[in-house]
Amino acid sequence: MTLVKFNNGLKNNAVNPFFNDVFDSILNDSYLGNKLVARVPAVNIAETENEFHIELAVPGLKKEDFKINLDKNVLTVSAEKKAESTDEGKKFSKREYSYSSFTRSFTLPESADHSKIEADYADGILKLIVAKKEEAKFQSREIAVK
Repeated sequence: MTLVKFNNGLKNNAVNPFFNDVFDSILNDSYLGNKLVARVPAVNIAETENEFHIELAVPGLKKEDFKINLDKNVLTVSAEKKAESTDEGKKFSKREYSYSSFTRSFTLPESADHSKIEADYADGILKLIVAKKEEAKFQSREIAVK
């Protein structure tokens, strides 16, 4: 069976129409497309009265894979995972190694308490909780009408 791609006329190369088809198939390959789509994890950032919540979606990792650093007021989260499958006694025609890493940095506001940062990893979600300084917390009070 032969798969035939039809050119809808948007990409018209009068010199060599085969040239476009070859590069379209290479650049639009689903394998390459999936690998290049997500290099950094999705992040949710929320603020409550007493703290900031940062959640990163990073499934398939272990606690030991993460490295969290604080440099001045920049919080950096990075991870590195190497997976290598070895099957002795087999003759391989194709062998794939898996290697993935990412780095995300967040600039913390002046109201963040740098000494009170906690991290927890469960169910593929890395949760960071950054406490606020006491003077930066929302102060609520009732104002009397004169």
